[in-house]
Amino acid sequence: MKSLYLIVLLCACDAYKILVITQMPSKSHSILNDGVVRQLLKDGHEVTYLRSIEYKNAPPTLRQIDVSDSGKVMPAAVINIEALMKNEVQWTTHEFVKRMKAAVAIKTVENKDVQKLLNDPNEHFDVAIIEIIYNDLLASIAAVFDCPLIWLSPVEVNSDVLSLIDEIPNPGQVSDILSMNTGKLSFLQRAEELWSLIKSQFTNYWYIDDIHIDAYNRLIAPIIAKRGRQPPSFNEIRYNASLVLGYSHVSTGEAVRLPQNYKPIGGYHIDEEIQPLPEELKIIMDNAKHGVIYFSMGSNLKSKEWPEEIKRNLVKMLGTFKQTVLWKFEEQLPNTPKNVYISNWLPQQSVLAHPNCILFISHGGLLSVTETVHFGVPMIGIPGFYDQFVNTKRAVNKGFAVKVDMTYNVVEDLKVAVEEMISNPVYRQKAKEYSFIYHDRPVKPNEEISHWVRHVIETKGAPHLRSPALSVPFYQRLFLDLAAILLIIIVIAIKLLRFAFSSIFQKKISDSKKKNR
Repeated sequence: MKSLYLIVLLCACDAYKILVITQMPSKSHSILNDGVVRQLLKDGHEVTYLRSIEYKNAPPTLRQIDVSDSGKVMPAAVINIEALMKNEVQWTTHEFVKRMKAAVAIKTVENKDVQKLLNDPNEHFDVAIIEIIYNDLLASIAAVFDCPLIWLSPVEVNSDVLSLIDEIPNPGQVSDILSMNTGKLSFLQRAEELWSLIKSQFTNYWYIDDIHIDAYNRLIAPIIAKRGRQPPSFNEIRYNASLVLGYSHVSTGEAVRLPQNYKPIGGYHIDEEIQPLPEELKIIMDNAKHGVIYFSMGSNLKSKEWPEEIKRNLVKMLGTFKQTVLWKFEEQLPNTPKNVYISNWLPQQSVLAHPNCILFISHGGLLSVTETVHFGVPMIGIPGFYDQFVNTKRAVNKGFAVKVDMTYNVVEDLKVAVEEMISNPVYRQKAKEYSFIYHDRPVKPNEEISHWVRHVIETKGAPHLRSPALSVPFYQRLFLDLAAILLIIIVIAIKLLRFAFSSIFQKKISDSKKKNR
């Protein structure tokens, strides 16, 4: 009995109150945030979760606050296949993306239940884990509760995230999220990345920072003051993160230099025990003697949004293969070929885990790319927006993927790509190679979440991990002060030398004139 009491007591001592906040109201981002919440609950913590999609089968230690209304500020056609094909959406411009993210974040803070949470003086948290996507306004929520902040980045390593915890990285080595470039860059590509970084910083300085500061002063600073503390400046808050938990890994991204408080944990959302396939689907995949091609455009893009002619031609084209095709499609299609099975939902991880799955046709979202590497299945990427282009480009560079552009020639291009990947074993070999790299790490990514969250709490914000570059002014980072002093010394030296030579020359002239007399 005493032993049982001791175990309960020890568990209670290790349990903390944790706030987790979703920033992007979408299914894929909810999957990532749910993965963090699931691990925290497993560790015995008490979690308050600001989410856009309900966390199912929630235990008593999880409190949920619905912030799905924040998605209503996003344009209706912002994620639509046909609109993307017509270039009606400006997903490649920093200002469009950042303004949209700022609007979503402000709507989240304005939510009445969130305001109730923030204004309750009895509420406290040991740490806040906040999703970061081109917007850092929500960092101010951690300041309300005066607790450490951990950023949760749902994309590969990028300058926007790193600049919040360290110096801005070299744009020739770390590509922008919205970039088409990756790997070893040419002169022109390096110029593009530098220009992209300049535009991003300019957009922040002239537009987005003012939006954030105004929202902070209006919605957050008064609440901090009510709690009896002097509200810090917004800049102090945004650069006060203890840690970044980044959904990245060298198997899907690049081997770039990282500060001590950036922890790559890509793959943590993947179930440790893959769920068995539904019986009907299992029979289909087991009997696919030529293999299975799995086709899904993810949780945000809808296959039903392909133009009608393309839909019809895709069905015909897929029917020409001897392989079985599983197609995630949100409506029933007429005249479906015998080898094509359509469903509005398919258990992606379970499908990819099946030994008969030989190819994954995807939109190039980071979760899908990570899953294709996890299970060692080659991929065809049809990117549509945001980081899907650079994710797909990295996969192509690594040799386990082929890119197909989202154009009105997609059917013909996709047919060529499928035939190439089925006939060439190199793609599958590369997928297996990177799958080994992905799995060969000392600690599982979900275990890293447990460790680093606890570490940040128990070290009171992990100040020992923070980069000294954050406290070094820009001119000192670039040694501009030293360069200025050296320049002054050189100028003075040149002037002294000129003066000395001038004096010597004048003396020689004077002596020469005296001799001539």
